[in-house]
Amino acid sequence: MRRNTALALTLTLPLVLAACGTPQERCISRNTSEYRTVSALLAEVEGNLSRGYAWEERQVVRSRFAQCERVFRDKDGKAQITTYGCWRDYVDTESYRVPIDPAAEIRKRDGLKARQATLARGAEAAVSACRAAYPEEA
Repeated sequence: MRRNTALALTLTLPLVLAACGTPQERCISRNTSEYRTVSALLAEVEGNLSRGYAWEERQVVRSRFAQCERVFRDKDGKAQITTYGCWRDYVDTESYRVPIDPAAEIRKRDGLKARQATLARGAEAAVSACRAAYPEEA
């Protein structure tokens, strides 16, 4: 496992285990958010480069046949429910491939790697400070 991957796991694993988290986990989350964001962007760019294309999403409105209900009153005034077929619209999210410019993606990757290296030192210091400030009891 590479050092950056190990650091990313060290920083994110406590966040996944508890949504609210302990004071130590909240401190780590608060002080390493930019590092985690840059790491996620770097992973996306590296994935784009390895595939040769990027994924984007768009929302599409589609119709489907469904069962609808209608309430009406009979001659005695009682509510009656009847079902009938009808078309309903729903929003679907679909992913599609987008061509990339490999040279631009490589420049982006190199910039993100440099930024991640810079942030890693601060993130390691923040994690150490948070662990010292909020020691967890075993």
